[in-house]
Amino acid sequence: MFKDFPFHRVNWKTSSFIIATTLISLIGVPLYLINYGLPNPVFQLSMFFFFTVATIMSITLGYHRLFSHLSFKATWPVKFLTLVFGAAAFENSCLSWASDHRHHHKHVDHDGDPYDISRGFFYAHVGWLLFKLDPMPLMDNVNDLKKDKLVMWQDKWVHLIGVVAGLAIPPFIGYFVGGASVALGTFLIAGILRILVVHHCTFFINSLCHTLGTRPYNSGNSARDSAIMAVFTCGEGYHNYHHAFQHDYRNGVKPWQFDPTKWMIWTLSKLGLTSGLRRVSEAKILLAEMREAKRLIEQKKEENGEKDAIASLSERLAKCCKTIDTAIADKVELSKSALKDLNTETRAVVKAIGRVKVAS
Repeated sequence: MFKDFPFHRVNWKTSSFIIATTLISLIGVPLYLINYGLPNPVFQLSMFFFFTVATIMSITLGYHRLFSHLSFKATWPVKFLTLVFGAAAFENSCLSWASDHRHHHKHVDHDGDPYDISRGFFYAHVGWLLFKLDPMPLMDNVNDLKKDKLVMWQDKWVHLIGVVAGLAIPPFIGYFVGGASVALGTFLIAGILRILVVHHCTFFINSLCHTLGTRPYNSGNSARDSAIMAVFTCGEGYHNYHHAFQHDYRNGVKPWQFDPTKWMIWTLSKLGLTSGLRRVSEAKILLAEMREAKRLIEQKKEENGEKDAIASLSERLAKCCKTIDTAIADKVELSKSALKDLNTETRAVVKAIGRVKVAS
């Protein structure tokens, strides 16, 4: 039965950890709740919430936008805290994480992408972690990070830092708050269960956000925007925008989009803790949206022929494109009101395209 199973390719350390945290969460946590309930619900749930947000934010703000994409600069306290709580997320060291992620952007949906969605939902979600990648991607794309002493310190001690910060400190505090039963519950809920939740929130970016959602900026790859996933990942759900403009410190670029990581980076900049926030101009963002709208129009033309409604939408979009192209060519910065009007018009055209029925 197991004769042809590739045991030599199993990543035993990572697989064992993922399986163990899953089983303890699904069996150990319910057993604890049956026997003890929540002896100190306010404290235990607060610890779960704090460590969940702290570790997810350390991945999104630190591992991802700061170290992988260099979207902004940060002072050492911000680096230190994101590296410590990032280790507590148990998603490997920042150096390794950033290397994998840079390979993902360079080779998205193709060979060389560590979590290539074209190999299946399960593979992109967690399968790539359970088995050793073949071939293993080289860590030749993080030479800049290798010069950072804090990054290299974390890379050397990542597992010890993770155990202390993510699994030892929560029950230690819990013991002094309410004794052994509270300590055990804090270990299970704020430690093990929290790791499982954070893992799958992160994994869903690699799987769900390359499967379901919209592609308003670039349909050339599988990355998609998902407002729902943005809620569970501190703003990382706007993945199509991120793949279109990976060095922008924002993922949720529209004012109404939920991106607490963006807000945290901006707030830290006002406190002098971050600087050099990189952002794409509104004109370039609008051009990307217009290109996608143009593609949709061409698609509708092929499906329907030259209908008056499609021709009208094409004309409206052409006027918007001409306005921005002229401004860029003349190096003229459009006013906020002009950009707002263009943004509104582009969104209206995209919605109208979606309402055009395909000819039978």
